[in-house]
Amino acid sequence: QVQLVESGGGLVQPGGSLTLSCTVSGDIGSAYHMGWYRQIPGKQRELVAGISSSGSTSYAEYVQGRFIISRDAAKNTFYLQMTSLNVEDTGDYYCLMTTPGHQYWGQGTQVKVSS
Repeated sequence: QVQLVESGGGLVQPGGSLTLSCTVSGDIGSAYHMGWYRQIPGKQRELVAGISSSGSTSYAEYVQGRFIISRDAAKNTFYLQMTSLNVEDTGDYYCLMTTPGHQYWGQGTQVKVSS
């Protein structure tokens, strides 16, 4: 059974930085896509950044240049480095692991950007 655990959220001032982690346990195989999603109250989760098993990355336009998604295969952990945070980045962040025929969500971690 694949499980994902996010961590690293918290309260940060505008302009600050945070790094979120998503640690994966279980066998995800060699072909996967990992995405970081953000959800704010009353809205659907939206993809912020993604990384494939090949290493290719993608970003939502509004985080381009500010966020970096990466992975540490040895630690089975994926990261979302967030810089130049603004209040619009506030929300619950989830990681989603997609493998052939399966999807696995983490429990989420909260990010609040406020002065």
